[in-house]
Amino acid sequence: MLEQLELDRRLRLALDTLAFSEPTPVQLEVIPPALQGRDLLVSAETGSGKTLAYLLPLVQRLLTRQPPAADGPGALILVPTRELARQVLKQCRALLAKTPLQVYAITGGADFRYQQSLFRKNPEIVVATPGRLLEHCQRNSVSLDSLQELVLDEADRMLDLGLRDDVLQIAAASPPDRQVVMVSATLEQRDLGSVSRALLKTPQTIAIGSSRAPHSSITHRVVLADSPQHKDELLLALLAQQGRRRSLVFANKRSTATRLESLARSGQLRCACLHGELSTEERRRVVDLFREGKIDVLCASDVAARGLDIPDIDLVINYDLPHSGDDYLHRTGRSGRAGAAGAALSLVTARDWNLMISIQRYLKLDFQRHALPGLKARFSGPKKLKSSGKAAGSKKKKGAKKPAGATAAGGKGRRGKPGKRAGDGGQATANDGFGPLMKKKPGS
Repeated sequence: MLEQLELDRRLRLALDTLAFSEPTPVQLEVIPPALQGRDLLVSAETGSGKTLAYLLPLVQRLLTRQPPAADGPGALILVPTRELARQVLKQCRALLAKTPLQVYAITGGADFRYQQSLFRKNPEIVVATPGRLLEHCQRNSVSLDSLQELVLDEADRMLDLGLRDDVLQIAAASPPDRQVVMVSATLEQRDLGSVSRALLKTPQTIAIGSSRAPHSSITHRVVLADSPQHKDELLLALLAQQGRRRSLVFANKRSTATRLESLARSGQLRCACLHGELSTEERRRVVDLFREGKIDVLCASDVAARGLDIPDIDLVINYDLPHSGDDYLHRTGRSGRAGAAGAALSLVTARDWNLMISIQRYLKLDFQRHALPGLKARFSGPKKLKSSGKAAGSKKKKGAKKPAGATAAGGKGRRGKPGKRAGDGGQATANDGFGPLMKKKPGS
């Protein structure tokens, strides 16, 4: 397909250096209409080559731009996290290696004045997180008047993080005739439709595979556990089995990720921790250690679920189940990149059972059961199941005899004392052990 495209010679030389030969399905679908300047709404699974799919036509259009922009970037790529910004910056610089074009990353956590000096170099491409870029726009550090290409990468994640207004303000500061490419791993995010209608003009929608489809190259398994202590034992045993192969362990809280790092170190494992409270330099150092093979285990919060593109991650372990099926896809998509074989394993206690079933049903996925010799859980699943597979709560039969002293909620007992209701300081009625899901804390 690339042989049939009229690409700039310098761009072809860069592709040769990258040994780029066979385009992926999403690249086959996205590159031709993007080169024509069409607005696009693109959905494909993580690790499918989406970044190069929009970068290649973007660079080509900038190289043929007449006349070149006198002030301000010609292309802006908005991303939700610093990790994804670094990944996009790396790929973009590889494509620009034989060209005079410049690209810089503008993200939170870096020195503001230093970033202002980068803008004074007038780079043709800027990769940025919305909050920090909007701050530069408001302080007149940069003008978007010359912008021709606007890319929203991982648009669903930006909306999940509450960056909708920032994105719309940035888009409003750019010319109305700019090309917009919106890229997402899923098109089901609640606000995605309204944002796409506000920014895209008669867009072409490109969806490669089901947005809910798990990676075909990844094996999905669960290991049942009896308690947090049992989960710790299972985790250490699983990591010991891995040896020096790369493993990525996800937790729902920063504090848990930090504790798991200490646990892994106590098992004599080379380990580090990645979460949102680390500085930009600390996060970069940790990712580099993992990429270079100087550590084998990375314990992380969901900050690493997107934008962490490291080859040969053999195993993703969900110490805590993610809060949704979409989050599960993003976490497990760190393994099995670019068609390589990978594995995902989740530790599930009785309290996690209903959430596990919800993820299975949402993704239309059957988890394989797995047990470790000597560490098999006593818990093998709820005694009673609903047709959905979730745990069935116990119900009292009509006409059942009440125990002595029992009263209706809020009534009076035989001695005239107010009865106690669950939640009012009294003992709650028996339940099936599955509490409501906690809302995800921002920044975890």
